[in-house]
Amino acid sequence: MTPKSILLFAAGFGTRMAPLTNTCPKPLVEVAGKALLDHAIDQCAGLNIVVNAHYFADQIEQYVKGRDIKVSDETDELRETGGGLKHAMPILNSNPVFTMNTDAVWKGDNPITTLRSAWHDDMDALLLMIPRASAFGHLGDGDFNIDSETRLAHGTDYVYSGVQIIRTDGLVHITESAFSMWSLWTDMLERGTMHGVAYHGQWCDVGRPDSISIAESMLAGGSDV
Repeated sequence: MTPKSILLFAAGFGTRMAPLTNTCPKPLVEVAGKALLDHAIDQCAGLNIVVNAHYFADQIEQYVKGRDIKVSDETDELRETGGGLKHAMPILNSNPVFTMNTDAVWKGDNPITTLRSAWHDDMDALLLMIPRASAFGHLGDGDFNIDSETRLAHGTDYVYSGVQIIRTDGLVHITESAFSMWSLWTDMLERGTMHGVAYHGQWCDVGRPDSISIAESMLAGGSDV
């Protein structure tokens, strides 16, 4: 069974994107004339969309007002990715579920479709991975390697795209309110139930102001990415 819902992570402070985030949340920063949040929403047709909000939450809520998008209110506490997922579960009402970061842009196949096509019910998580050569705007090494049976292991061959399908059963065992996705991933990696699929298009991490021009050049098909 594939997920029916997606959580778009939009709650963080976006400190690397300062000073653009001094007055607005990072998901509302524009790339190629469109807010980063809309670049993400455009990939989510047919899904129940939930956006979490903490930093400048009122701007996020106003931006999606009137659309068929629900907001998971985290104004009381910034919960990180895992805690944000746990907090949003009553609204998401889906297991497994898609999650997606909102600080990247895509060129090529729909990333949600790529994940959906590769998902199998014996997986606990399926992460969409970017070959390092196709990961624009990304600083540092990769995050994982993918073996011949699509299982993930710590490595540097692929960069995590910020999009995944994940089962949420393990959330019931976590008592903290704020925690990272690694609280779920660590056990899955050890059991060999965390998988990856390569994305064959292009992807740009838009985490800093200078990443915007890189992303726009990628989308336009420029040679200077």
